[in-house]
Formats: sequence, structure tokens, C-alpha cells
Amino acid sequence: MSVAPATAVERRRAEAKLRVEELRSLIEHHRYRYHVLDSPEISDAEYDELVRELERLEAEFPELVTPDSPTQTVGGAPAPLFAPVRHRAPMRSLDNAFSPEELRAWHERVVRVVGAGVAYACELKIDGVACALTYERGALVRAATRGDGVTGEDITANVRTVRDVPRRLALDDPPAVIEVRGEIYLPVPAFEELNRALTEAGHRPFANPRNAAAGSLRQKDPAVTASRPLRMWVHSFGAAEGIAFETHLGFLAWAERAGLPVAPTTERQDSIEGVERYIRHWQEHRHSVEWEIDGVVVKVDRIALQEELGATSKAPRWAIAYKFPPEERTTLLRRIDVHTGRTGKVTPFAVLEPVVVGGVTVTYATLHNEDEVRRKDVREGDHVIVRRAGDVIPEIVGPVVSKRPRRTRRWRFPRRCPSCGTELVRAPGEADWRCPNRTGCPSQNIEWLFHFAGRGAMDIEGLGYVTGVKLIDRGLVRDPADVYRLRAEDLAQLEGFADRSIANVLSAIEASKDRPLWRLLVGLNIRHVGEHVAKLLADAFGSIDALAAASEDDIDAVPGIGPEIAGSVAAWFADERNRDLIERLRAAGVRMADEGSVRPSGGPLAGRAIVLTGTLPHLSREEATRLATQAGARVTSSVSRKTSFVVAGENPGSKLDRARELGVEVIDEAEFLRRVGRG
Repeated sequence: MSVAPATAVERRRAEAKLRVEELRSLIEHHRYRYHVLDSPEISDAEYDELVRELERLEAEFPELVTPDSPTQTVGGAPAPLFAPVRHRAPMRSLDNAFSPEELRAWHERVVRVVGAGVAYACELKIDGVACALTYERGALVRAATRGDGVTGEDITANVRTVRDVPRRLALDDPPAVIEVRGEIYLPVPAFEELNRALTEAGHRPFANPRNAAAGSLRQKDPAVTASRPLRMWVHSFGAAEGIAFETHLGFLAWAERAGLPVAPTTERQDSIEGVERYIRHWQEHRHSVEWEIDGVVVKVDRIALQEELGATSKAPRWAIAYKFPPEERTTLLRRIDVHTGRTGKVTPFAVLEPVVVGGVTVTYATLHNEDEVRRKDVREGDHVIVRRAGDVIPEIVGPVVSKRPRRTRRWRFPRRCPSCGTELVRAPGEADWRCPNRTGCPSQNIEWLFHFAGRGAMDIEGLGYVTGVKLIDRGLVRDPADVYRLRAEDLAQLEGFADRSIANVLSAIEASKDRPLWRLLVGLNIRHVGEHVAKLLADAFGSIDALAAASEDDIDAVPGIGPEIAGSVAAWFADERNRDLIERLRAAGVRMADEGSVRPSGGPLAGRAIVLTGTLPHLSREEATRLATQAGARVTSSVSRKTSFVVAGENPGSKLDRARELGVEVIDEAEFLRRVGRG
């Protein structure tokens, strides 16, 4: 018969002991899946939370710490597929900081040991596979994974296929031995292409670039590894004979001279404030590089100070990893729904158990289209990995298949519009199902109205989504042209509208009539026409009437416009319902042309696209542009194969080189004046 603990302290210790045992078991399980199987069940952030909870409990009850605790060891056991390799020097992991306060606390510990004025090397924390390369007298003799920090896996044959890794150092007098360490990764574009290829071949895609890199390195056949564009950044060194370095940045400079790949983003900072600025910058710009990063590594720069600070059994005291807020989490997928958007595209999305990802609570995540759902094989009831990258809409990375409940069924895409019940259509060669009921589908009408009034289009303040729904529900608005027929008494019917708010909305509607042409083109909901394309079209044609009269070939001739966009625009203006919409907008007083940009339908240069470059002898750029426009030409800013000719003056720059490269005709000012009828 057991006896209950006599005091609250003893009860707390007993509870902590049970939780510590549970955490150690969970962490070892997830370590094995991550390091050995390359098939994690939880995100990195959730794994970090388990480790941090274990660290807190062990700090509170030091007597529970054991040498084999995950807090005292590194990585996971080597996989049996590869021969074991014992590292010449321990290949430790890093302690983590998750807040500026934790970073400052680490800095203060460093200063207490080595004094003030410490310089730091800051580098991006690459989410890849740790690898150690051993060079003897300049020749690569071994490549190994981290493993448990003492023993790794011999992956030399596979690493020799990584194009960034030199077989021999580019040095006349290489050291006797040097072990350099870094991260092997798969660039994000290459990862996406690899997953597409795997899916087409009927194989399960990788969950993320890190897993893809690890899976590519752990191939029995090096030819498979060679077929995947792995890359590497070197970030540190281990054992070294016949060479010494004074600073970490000095080592990186030597590594670059030796032909080893060194990331260009590493910087020296002379204060902790500089370190914090570096971290803030890269947290905001983490998606501006082509490899995935999950934080910043901060290292004491001077090697002598590193040696003075020393290391624990697990991590060096002279370095720390500052982890960015997580962008991946695991949660429950409750159900899969579909939504009809403004262009009729029907998009599946996941309804999730709410989870905080990247500092934002996520309840919904896009699933893109039917093929994506099938490729990822996500099912209602699955535990799924959710990713939110910057401001991008959250998406499902994939399911955790090992946690899938029994008897789950593959999800099937509906064949009728969820808003109006119309049978959906899918054009040959397209991935999306669409609702063809453009005028009678409530969901399309609401989304179109919201888009038309949005800041990226006609910018009608006060006409938001909720107001749009109310207007459509009451039958006051069917399409954007009806917005300009609204009266004060119409808006007074809507809940929450008083005299001032009514006046503000009517004033915003009136102001929107004079928006630039490109904004109207965006608002018209023409497929493939966003802000960039709309500006190209507005610049090229100058008015709705000129664009409506243009042929598909005329539109395709605009630099930056391809045949798909040209076909979409021409088809939109060929639709009688759209022409009627334009006339109703015109009657309401909406501006149909940009001031001073209406081009004559004829003229000696009608339909020609020209580029002006350099300084002309007599004409200013504005005068030349005016003459070309009056002659019917379109003046564009860049040279392409669609450019009719280039007018070149003094110091023409790269545009002249581009014209010669493409075989585009180049003329001078005198010839230009002759062609516009002013010679």
C-alpha cells in the first residue's frame, strides 16, 4: 500500500518526477523521428516547448537531472544505414533564446566572465542538416552528420555530390587537418520543384525543406543525392591542426579564400544593441533569402574569449541561437470547406482547432485546389502541420500520418457551387474549379464588390465587406456600377449607419469617380489583371475605349503582357455584360481615361512600341514622349522583343545593349523626327 506525500513540497516533487519522465520519453520519441527517420510529428516550436518545460522542471528540482536527460545530450543516435564516425571534437548543439530579455541575460553572463567590450559575430540560423567536413592536407576525406554530438554518420559519398562542397581546398599551403562545419540545405524553389516531381511520380512529398535535405542526404545511392540541388553554408570549425584563428570572422574569411561556401549575410556587431538590430532586421526579412531560416546565431567573435567561456556537455557558453517566433504548428483539422471567390474560383480551405502560429491565432488555412488536397492527402480529423510565412495566408504543409485516426476517408471536391448551387466547371489544363454563374452567385458578387471598393482598386472608404453583404442582401447593389446609384435613404436602411457615416460613404463614392484608369481596371475583376498589369495597360492604351477596341494581338504587343493575359483581357471586353457594365459606370460619371493620355487611333506610328534612352540633341524626354504619343506610338520603359525601335541619344546605357542583344532597330533623333512627321 502506497503512502501519499505528507507535504505540498513532496507532492510537487512527485508530480514533477512523473512529468519529467513523461517529457523525456516524448522528447526522445520526437528526436528519433526528426534525426533518424526524417519524419517529425510536431513542429520545431512545439519540440522546443517540450524541452523548455523539461529544463524548467530540472532547474526547479536539480536532483532529477540525469546524465542521459535530453537536456544534457545532443541530437539523436546515428541511423544504422551509414557507418558510424567519431568526431575529432564534440559537435555540440546551441542553447536557445526566445526573447530579447533572454538574449540580454546571456550577454550579461558573457560580460561577467570576460568583461565588457565584447564583439559578436551574427549569422542566420539555417534550417538544414548539420554536417562536418574533414580536410587532410586540403583534400576532403570525410563528411559526417552531427548524430549524438560524439558519433555521427559517414555520408561522404553523398556529400561529394553537393556542388558547393570542394573536393580540395583552393590553397597552396593547406593545413594538415581542419574540420569545417556547416548546414546542408535545399533552396525553397528547389524544394517546391522536388515535391511536384515526387507527387507526379506517386510518392509522398516532403513536409519542409529541412526534411527534404535530410532525406536527400540519407540515400543509399549517391546518384539520387546528386539529382537534388543541395547547397551548403560553412559556419564554424572543429578540430584543426597546423592552423589557428584569432577570431570567428577571421576563420570565415579564410574559409572563403579556401573555396568553401560562406553566407554573405554574416556580420560583426560591437554591442548587444547592434545584435538586436541585426535580429530585428532579419526577423522582418527572413523570406528575402532562398533558404529557410528560423533564427539568428550569435557568437563571441574572439576565439580566446570562446575558450575562456568554455562549454557545457551540450552547448558552448560563447554562442546562443535566438529563435524567431514559430511559423509552423501542429493542430487538428476539424473539417474541409470550400469558398467561391470574386472570379468564380472555388477554393478549399481547412477549418482548424485554433492555434497560434507566428504570433497570430490561426483558425483557417488555404488548401489551394483539388489537386493540392489530393497531393497532400489531408483528411478531416487529421493532425496537420500549419505554416504561416510572414503575411502569407496560412497553409497546410501536410498531415501527421502516424497520428491519423482509423477509418478516415479521402476528401472529395464538391461538384456544385456552395453559394448558388450551379454545377462547377474545370477547364482543360487548369487546376481550379469555377462557378460559371457570374451575375447570379451571391458569393462572387460580394467578393467582387469588396474588391472593387478596396484600397488596391477604387478605394471607397467605408464600403467594407460587412456593408457590402448588407447591400447585396437587401438588393440595393448587384454589381459595382450600382454603387454609384446609392442614395442616403438606401444607406439609412442599414444597421449602424447614421447621418455622418452616410455622408462619409457617399462622399467617398463620389471621390472614387476620378481615380486613375489603372485603379478602375483592377476593380473590373478581369482575370490576371492586378495592379502591375493594370498599370501597363493604362500606360499603353490610355483609355477604356482604346483598350476595348484593341485586338488580342494589340494587347499582347504591350511589353510585359503575355498571350494568356491578352486573351483574358480581350475576352472580358468581348462579353456584352461587361460592355454594359462599362456604359453604366460611364453614365455614373466614372472617369474612363487618364488625363492627357488618350492616343489617336491612327498616326504614322500607330500600334508601335518604342523606347527612349540617353540624352537627345534637341528634344527633352517629355517632348519626345509627347511627339511619339501624338503619332500613335506607345512609349515604354524597357526593351523587349515586342519593342518596335529604340531612339538613342548620348550615354544610352544598358537599354542600347539590350536592343542590340535582341536585334531591335536603333535610330537617332533625326530619324525619329522624320518618322513622326516632323523631319
